[in-house]
Amino acid sequence: MSNVTILGTGRMGAAMAEMVAQAGHDVTVWNRTSETAETLASRLGCHVAAHAAEAVRGSDFVLSSLADGPATVTTLLDSDVLDALSADSITCDMATSGPSAALEVARGFGDRGLSFVDSPVAGSVASVLSSALLVMASGPEPAVTRATPIFGAFAREVVFLGDAGRGQAMKLCAGLVVHTLNSAVAEGLALATRAGIDPTLAYGVFTGSSVGAPYLTYKREVFLGTEAPVAMALDLSGKDLALILDYARDRGLSLPVLSGVVDEVSAARAHGYGSADMADVLRFLLGEDAPSRSQL
Repeated sequence: MSNVTILGTGRMGAAMAEMVAQAGHDVTVWNRTSETAETLASRLGCHVAAHAAEAVRGSDFVLSSLADGPATVTTLLDSDVLDALSADSITCDMATSGPSAALEVARGFGDRGLSFVDSPVAGSVASVLSSALLVMASGPEPAVTRATPIFGAFAREVVFLGDAGRGQAMKLCAGLVVHTLNSAVAEGLALATRAGIDPTLAYGVFTGSSVGAPYLTYKREVFLGTEAPVAMALDLSGKDLALILDYARDRGLSLPVLSGVVDEVSAARAHGYGSADMADVLRFLLGEDAPSRSQL
């Protein structure tokens, strides 16, 4: 078994910590808001560190699940953290930090002779807890190979994509499809509702047709009701959408369809939907108030 550190104990980081601990590894957690880490550590019976450098010292693997690219860069490239990491350790960024952040961290780690794996994931908290995530890994292939058994605590598949930065790029590509599909389903259901068609029947037609992607099965309860918890809030969607558009523009692509999705999400957030689930775009389109949902 290995010593594994989790940096960031939000919903995804906490779920990963739980699964890694269940797999028998010795887990240490750290979070910028210490109370969150302490609550998790108490529940799991794992170690909690007061500082990120303390958390990574002696770890075989570090899994970073921080809020965004700036937080990831600031934390992982902190000189105390770099000094505390051992030459044999492997640090993996599991969050959607963006390609620029991945490349900056990879350069900083490379200058120190340290191993960094850019490894964002596709899936949700529920996917973590059912070991069903897909990991999009890039960086030194030997490091990815060594980290794969750790990923196995919460992932069903690890796809190796090459040099660091490509994992984050692939996450943005996948996110483009997911966010566009989410808006398409919301708009289709809104139109069906205005046509007097039972939304449940309309949703059944969607899932039974050629557009019946697994996403529709996963999001069914959220689209059709207001009791299901938030899996991905629209505020978080907005962050990811901005990363996708910026990355595309830097490569000469305008992405007009996704630009419409960005406008739709921005309008929903401006009307108080920021903490609502991304599928609640449907309710925004129908002119309803944002539902009060629990957090998954």
